[in-house]
Amino acid sequence: MDSYLIQVNGHGDHAPMRDVHLKNSGNTISPGKVKGRKPRWAVRASEMSKKTFNPVRAIVDSMKVEPNPKKAMISLSLGDPTVFGNLPTNDEVTRAVKEVLDSGQYNGYAPSVGYQSCREAVAAYYNCPEAPLKAQDVILTSGCSQAIELALAVLANPGQNILVPRPGFSLYKTLALSMGIEVKLYNLLPEKAWEIDLEHLESLVDEKTACLIVNNPSNPCGSVFSKSHLQEILAVASRQCVPILADEIYGDMVFADCKYEPIATLSTNVPILSCGGLAKRWLVPGWRMGWILIHDRRDIFGNEIRDGLLRLSQRILGPCTIVQGALEHILNRTPPEFYHNTLSILKSNADLCYAALSAIPGLQPVRPAGAMYLMVEIEMEHFPEFENDVEFTERLISEQSVFCLPATCFEYPNFFRVVITVPEEMILEACSRIQEFCEMHYQGAEGGQDLECDK
Repeated sequence: MDSYLIQVNGHGDHAPMRDVHLKNSGNTISPGKVKGRKPRWAVRASEMSKKTFNPVRAIVDSMKVEPNPKKAMISLSLGDPTVFGNLPTNDEVTRAVKEVLDSGQYNGYAPSVGYQSCREAVAAYYNCPEAPLKAQDVILTSGCSQAIELALAVLANPGQNILVPRPGFSLYKTLALSMGIEVKLYNLLPEKAWEIDLEHLESLVDEKTACLIVNNPSNPCGSVFSKSHLQEILAVASRQCVPILADEIYGDMVFADCKYEPIATLSTNVPILSCGGLAKRWLVPGWRMGWILIHDRRDIFGNEIRDGLLRLSQRILGPCTIVQGALEHILNRTPPEFYHNTLSILKSNADLCYAALSAIPGLQPVRPAGAMYLMVEIEMEHFPEFENDVEFTERLISEQSVFCLPATCFEYPNFFRVVITVPEEMILEACSRIQEFCEMHYQGAEGGQDLECDK
């Protein structure tokens, strides 16, 4: 007689288990003897793992180069604002977490989509007449990266395709390819402050297109789309009946001369999953608190997409409960001057970096309008000894100990990305070393372009 544990209906996280005995009719199966199978070890990595590919890691890990031992390393490559300690989060943010931790009330499992009270807090924070939100429209996730993963997983099937910006955040491609989803790259235009090439975008849509990813403000470009340009993007999505996955993790991180417009506030008919989180604006990327905001006023997503997100969220049972417990306090008590001071530092660094790099022969920086980055074109014809941006940035490391990400990481060769969250003195020193490097290798005439956001 064989014994099995059978789960029956129950409540809470642990359903009751019942021990059931079943008779095994026929011959007893001896351990280790399964008919027709000769046991052997054959453990292989899954197809999903083999299809998972991170372009940034692949390129960076292949850069077998040592920095100049005579110069301290300056890394302008990592999009983590906490690395150098010059951009701490606000005291109210840390106080909120300490209070929740001390309370002992948030040590258990939460619903997979997040505590109801926390979803209500996020909905209230982002609710506005142009894009109303309720708690049921919010899914809490383990960082914005998981929000993007869930949004892709609920919208696209293997064999379908998604539209992704070029240059763009590499995670979109990493996630999509692992799911068997094709990636189609639409162009951004540096000469137009990285606006989307709308004609190219629309030409990529076909019957297998599952969604359009719009990243605003942009990583890696530091660009901020104007209201009119967002309306043009929405017009394409509306004409083609393609939903939008909006990566808005840098929402509200725009400089004073630009205005951030959440894309959902500009449309009543295009269904949008907006992904955001605490990581960048509140300067706590390691806390892994993100969310999906479901904007669906025409009920195009309907219950199917909402139910799908619920089921997908149950794979890991939601984000950290302690940070969830602190969420309402963080959203409502972080003082406005904290955001202002962060943006002032970023804007100052952006201006310093842009001015310094604009004066260097052979480089064409594009002035950012928000986020934490700027992109720099390398006029490769003036650096003939380097084959591409990867070689250029490798030699910059070996000669000057300055590390910038080659934009091949973002599907955009012959540019590099600079992170502007480092302390001011490091920005200036890095730019000075880049100038020395370029002057040593440059051959030809000079130039520069100043592109600000379209107000």
